[in-house]
Amino acid sequence: MFVIWRSLRLVSRRNELKSHFRRNFGATSLLRCTEKSEKAQDGGPEADSEKKSRDFHENYQKNMIVRGSFEAITNKNRETYLDMIHVFENKDKHRRNHVEFIYAALKNMEHFGVHKDLTVYKALINVMPKGKFIPTNYVQVEFQHYPKQQQCMIDLLEQMEDNGVMPDYEMEDMLINIFGRKGFPVRKFWRMMYWMPKFKNASPWLLPNPMPDDILEIARMAVEQMCTVDNNSKVVIYQTKDVEESIDDTWIVSGQSPDQKMLLQKHDVTSALHIEGPFMIWLRDKNVNYYVLKGDPPPPEPEEDVDLDDVKNIKVDFFGMQSEVPKTPSTITRSVHEQKDGTIYAICATGTSTKDSLLSWIRLLERDGNAILSQIPVLFKFRTPEGSPLVVQEKTPEKS
Repeated sequence: MFVIWRSLRLVSRRNELKSHFRRNFGATSLLRCTEKSEKAQDGGPEADSEKKSRDFHENYQKNMIVRGSFEAITNKNRETYLDMIHVFENKDKHRRNHVEFIYAALKNMEHFGVHKDLTVYKALINVMPKGKFIPTNYVQVEFQHYPKQQQCMIDLLEQMEDNGVMPDYEMEDMLINIFGRKGFPVRKFWRMMYWMPKFKNASPWLLPNPMPDDILEIARMAVEQMCTVDNNSKVVIYQTKDVEESIDDTWIVSGQSPDQKMLLQKHDVTSALHIEGPFMIWLRDKNVNYYVLKGDPPPPEPEEDVDLDDVKNIKVDFFGMQSEVPKTPSTITRSVHEQKDGTIYAICATGTSTKDSLLSWIRLLERDGNAILSQIPVLFKFRTPEGSPLVVQEKTPEKS
């Protein structure tokens, strides 16, 4: 009984102490908060410190916004871009708002001319804090630990893939140090390293990287690429000033093979030719508009009625005797330039893509072994260029 009475007394005493502590602590904290608010209203030293702290955070956010706005820079080049990244890294050791900074940097990479620079992408990855985003269990792995940061790195890798930038193994080590081997950006990196080398040299037409800025050189490569269907094709660069009646002063890249010249000589002079275009061909991130000189399609091949269900003349090998080879109807061999929609006689790309430059092209082809063009009428069959918007003008109602 004494033990029970002792324990009950200790419990009651403990409850009294708790209630006394809560009552006194609540009153004291309320009194402090009241005094603090009164001093802030009176303009005491604590109000000044709070105002300074608030102004500091507001200025810090403004500096972050200014630091991330790449549009305000006038001298946009690679050195300036890297300097901005280094300033962001050294300004704040915690690197707050690093995701917003990386998105702003990715948005303006093309304006600075660094959208195909692997070193710049590594510098942006290095902005991320190290070790903080590594998951520690399978739940964090599958539920994308720190999803905002991981999605930011995935977007960066996708932009690299869109611009044809091949990552290296140093970038893999950087991503592992940030997100661990189970992170989604590391998985994206592994997929890129598997597929991008396979498609890097898949095209049979090797092109320089980066592409030249000279439009004439790009047009020459485009016409040469299209003329590979016939190994005997020749690519010639004409100047429109060589034609007396020409108005435009530009260049013309023309492609024609000897077989196309022979087909043009056999063309009926009473049937008109058409200059069709412009069509578009892409060479990496450059595009060229080209035109084709096309005639009527070739006559259809004669069809022979063959009864596939007729079994009267079936011959079976018997005792090593070989059956006669069935006679097949003679077929007409056609050139690769004779298509179902028409026969292509030449292709070209001009500097101005105007009717006058195309007329000069016809005159120059006539001089270059195609004299029959002087007897054949040539018509234009233009189409709307790809990517150009159609403008429809609405009719305004007449006033009565």
